[in-house]
Amino acid sequence: MSFTRRDLLKTTAGIGAAGMLPLSAGKAFAQDLSYKPEEGASLRMLRWSPFVKGDEDAWLANTKKFTEATGVEVRVDKESWEDIRPKAAVAANVGSGPDLMMVWFDDPHQYPDKLLDVSELADYLGNKYGGWHEGPKEYATRDGKFIALPTATIGNAIVYRNSWVKEAGWSEFPTKTDDFLELCKALQKSGHPVGFTHGHGVGDGNNYAHWLLWSHGGQMVDKDGNCTINSPETMKAIEYAQALYKTFIPGTEGWLDVNNNRAFLAGELSVIANGISAYYTPKNDPAQQEIAADIRTCPLPIGPVGKSIELYQVTSSVIFKYTKYPNAAREYLRFMFEAAQMDNWIAGSSGYCCNTLKAYDSNPIWTSDPNYAPYAKASATLRPNGYAGPLGYASAAVMADYVLVDMFAESVTGAATPQEAIEKAEKRINRYYRV
Repeated sequence: MSFTRRDLLKTTAGIGAAGMLPLSAGKAFAQDLSYKPEEGASLRMLRWSPFVKGDEDAWLANTKKFTEATGVEVRVDKESWEDIRPKAAVAANVGSGPDLMMVWFDDPHQYPDKLLDVSELADYLGNKYGGWHEGPKEYATRDGKFIALPTATIGNAIVYRNSWVKEAGWSEFPTKTDDFLELCKALQKSGHPVGFTHGHGVGDGNNYAHWLLWSHGGQMVDKDGNCTINSPETMKAIEYAQALYKTFIPGTEGWLDVNNNRAFLAGELSVIANGISAYYTPKNDPAQQEIAADIRTCPLPIGPVGKSIELYQVTSSVIFKYTKYPNAAREYLRFMFEAAQMDNWIAGSSGYCCNTLKAYDSNPIWTSDPNYAPYAKASATLRPNGYAGPLGYASAAVMADYVLVDMFAESVTGAATPQEAIEKAEKRINRYYRV
């Protein structure tokens, strides 16, 4: 979507081209950092398609405000979640495409030399807004520098039909994995099966696979990057996944991020793991108020490790080095992260986009509805991809190749025995970590 320059452009047309430095001389302070857009600058940003309409509406409204304030046109395009990763990689390596992109997880670590250093901007924002939450910050930094701005964490939680859970004999949703399995068995018997994504869903598939592994004490690699997937803990996670899969609605091995939402809202299943979008949609649809009133959310059950451990889905904004307008791009991101815009976006998304800067933890959206509560601390509590090893090319590539997702899918569907699936995953992991 494009925004024209309007009358304000006439007053800014005389602004000269800027260098790479901010307007303020010397060291930038929190109250005065800004970047002077290059003369004639225009930008193109590519982001993922929204599951919550309010997210996109608020982002575009903020973008329009930026254009009106600076005269810089910003075209915002969108792609499916699954297409963001390959398109970002192509743009980085070919050296042409959008000026900015919202990318996933540790994708910036796949092409760090192709990205603009935004450390000065990140430090300014961190100092002004209470600091960055550590997990999102890890995804956006490399060798002590910010190669991206952590933009949001899309939380993940159990979303369920309360009346059906009660029909199955449970007054409260279970908090432990063993009890959760028993609930799923009861729900299947009552005609309301559950369903979790075993397919290549960027968010849902990865979130589920990592929860299975981590909740049972497994890990992909150790702190030095040595593959440790072939372990008793991984086997226990697979055995649990096999038992749970027997209670699923058919076809979850082919699901992408949109499929569980559709099945849940169609009444085909009773329990999913998802962002707040599965609740937001019926809540804002007069024809689905009965479903909305029956929906509850809660954290995923705790496994043998004895504590809640979640991946959650982080998106970061990158600026490619090939952009002709680096100052305009930096100024656009600065503007979008300032309180007037960021608070509006968080609220507009109904908590779908969890803030990465700590000052926004107090946004009223988080206490406006009990169903938002499980998503409120996603940025503060997430465990980064590639645990327990360092983030980098290998961790990003393994996730992009859906190694863990495939390991579980092959095991539960019988395409491979659990041991065969583990050994295959081990070989695939080692190919990346030995590069």
